[in-house]
Amino acid sequence: MKVIILGAGGIGSLVGALLSRNNGVLLIGRKAHVDEINQNGLRISGSITKNFKIEASTEVEEIEDNSLIVLSTKATNGEEAINNIKNKIKKNNIILCLQNGLGSEDIVKNIVDCTVIRGVITAGTTFLEPGKIICSNIGSIYLEKSDVSEKISGIFNKSDLPAEVDENIKDRIWKKLIANCVMNPLTAVFKVKNGDLSKTPNLIKSIVHELVLVANKEGLNYNETETFNNVINIIKASAENKSSMLQDILKRKKTEIDFLNGKVVKLAEKYKIDVPINKTLVNMINFLEIQ
Repeated sequence: MKVIILGAGGIGSLVGALLSRNNGVLLIGRKAHVDEINQNGLRISGSITKNFKIEASTEVEEIEDNSLIVLSTKATNGEEAINNIKNKIKKNNIILCLQNGLGSEDIVKNIVDCTVIRGVITAGTTFLEPGKIICSNIGSIYLEKSDVSEKISGIFNKSDLPAEVDENIKDRIWKKLIANCVMNPLTAVFKVKNGDLSKTPNLIKSIVHELVLVANKEGLNYNETETFNNVINIIKASAENKSSMLQDILKRKKTEIDFLNGKVVKLAEKYKIDVPINKTLVNMINFLEIQ
């Protein structure tokens, strides 16, 4: 299958590299990353150690019929990325949104007239430098149920990228959202790796309490203690990872806070729920973004 990875950061580069084993893949990324890949290949270390020879470019010139477009930009950049290629998208193309937070797929659906599905990925990656990615774990990809999801999951699995169709993708999205709403802002504020957060369980419990209140108003049925334990387990499993938000703050880039805790705050306002800690986290990250 022809695959375009729109957003060759850590996750996009990993997905593109693995899919390139059996598919024609084009990575779309920043010039320095693209130039290095075209000259010396994409070097991945960690759970995988390999130099992938893969095509890369800074822009999409054309999109073939029946191509798969994997949207793996930051959630904040998704709308611009799709707008840049919307005139080249065909009705029989498929767009898979592999982004953090809530609502990225809805933005895409309002722009294009092709099949758009949401996915959740659990891989851990760090963008080390142009042409170099660290993969701490490959994880899995979960796809929302649709007419094309089984086909896409089959393509991923053939390339040793574990994937499955999840009939309750909303639950999967919210569980990842809750973990991200804890780990991302706290690691960015404290400038620590994920594992260090286990030293502050009471703060995590307070954040989880607010998140569960909002999630359950959205139709989930989460238990606070179980949710807290799940977050702690994810923190321990990814102890050596630098969260994407910490990486963004260190590189003075805009973060995804508006699609994470920011979305939770907006939903809380809708349901008239008080979420002071999440509001504070949003304000703190917004402050760090302008430094």
